[in-house]
Amino acid sequence: MTTSIPGEPWSTGVARDGAGALVVGGVPVARLAAEVGTPAYVLDEADLRARAAGYRRAFAAAFAEVGAGVDVYYAGKAFLSVAVARWVHEEGLRVDTASGGELAVALRAGVPGADIGLHGNNKSDDELALALDHGVGRIIVDSLVEVERLAALVRSRGGDPAPVMVRVTTGVHAGGHEYISTAHEDQKFGLSVAARDGQDSPAMQALLAVVERPELRLLGIHSHIGSQILDPSGFEVAARVVLELRAQLAARTGVLVEEVDLGGGYGIAYLPGEVALDPDRIAKDVASSVAAAAAELGTPLPRFSIEPGRAVVGPAGLTLYTVGTVKPVRVDDETERLYVSVDGGMSDNIRPALYGARYHAEVVGRLSTAPHVLARVVGKHCESGDIVVHEVQLPADVRAGDLLAVAATGAYGRSMASNYNMLTRPPVVAVRDGEVRTLLRRETVDDLLAIDQG
Repeated sequence: MTTSIPGEPWSTGVARDGAGALVVGGVPVARLAAEVGTPAYVLDEADLRARAAGYRRAFAAAFAEVGAGVDVYYAGKAFLSVAVARWVHEEGLRVDTASGGELAVALRAGVPGADIGLHGNNKSDDELALALDHGVGRIIVDSLVEVERLAALVRSRGGDPAPVMVRVTTGVHAGGHEYISTAHEDQKFGLSVAARDGQDSPAMQALLAVVERPELRLLGIHSHIGSQILDPSGFEVAARVVLELRAQLAARTGVLVEEVDLGGGYGIAYLPGEVALDPDRIAKDVASSVAAAAAELGTPLPRFSIEPGRAVVGPAGLTLYTVGTVKPVRVDDETERLYVSVDGGMSDNIRPALYGARYHAEVVGRLSTAPHVLARVVGKHCESGDIVVHEVQLPADVRAGDLLAVAATGAYGRSMASNYNMLTRPPVVAVRDGEVRTLLRRETVDDLLAIDQG
């Protein structure tokens, strides 16, 4: 008999057994540690699939009520492997990629080119050619220069016009950190909708440039306002701006683009007590707001697309560590903090060091009746900023050899991992119905030496 951990930030397949040890997808963590070692990224396959299907259903239903179609794109940058790309596509999602490597993974998974998008502010000619070779459904251009480069590439190769979306910045600033807020103007992504000095805005200039080039087919307009967003109001404001731009383009050229991407970046719970955005709520709110905006503008609704971002894979993952050194550190005259070192660190989760991101950890290999004390979970790197969890309450008897898990690491853990200090990157394993499957194997020192040419 197992006792469930109550809700977020853990995946739905996480529970504790009668002895207090964690079980994920029917697999005890002790078995995981014995079979695949630590540190390890653990993905709850059933939870991930359910979240993907849940977003598809919620948005399809909400947009059908206002008479519009919608596609949901999985964010490959959050985490991508052949298996995960296949899972989300089987659950009805398309796949958004941001590099030639991500595109190659999606293609290897069998995702049709038509169901893939290619992003990026500095795509290479090779990446654009790969997209054209495989009939990628949309190439999101990010600058006037890229419009010219892509048109020239299509012209040199012949073939059908490339389907293009223009990424715009709406001025709506949202997200959990400055570096993941992507719609304010002072940053590298997109083209501003703001007109100055009596000239067309950069966004309008790019749209007109695409319309004028026979090598390109203007599919639509793309907007993305940030990541880890927990307030839906920003999406509604940005959507209105994009629909107004669409109407202005139609008035000038007669071209009413058929698709609008509203971005996403929906926030998840990283700590107990936090509440993630509800798919049904955000879908209904966004659908009603775009329907109202289109009615005011007198334009028919386009087909929409959204990108939930980390909300699909983030909550489905955890990272399993083994505790090493434990030592108390006096913070001040009244406060002592327990420093709990684990066998990974900033190489497998850079977000706390990069963004100050907060996570939750628990001792998961056993039940402890010891009182909880203030603790900090740190890694083994030669950096004082190598912090995995800044502040958490852990049992006072936490000791070397304990298994410790950090919740909600499915997104941006493995995808941003490094070999700093020549640590090898952990494996990614999927668990479901008591079975363990390795998606990405653990790197070895031999892998590191193999690329060193001496």
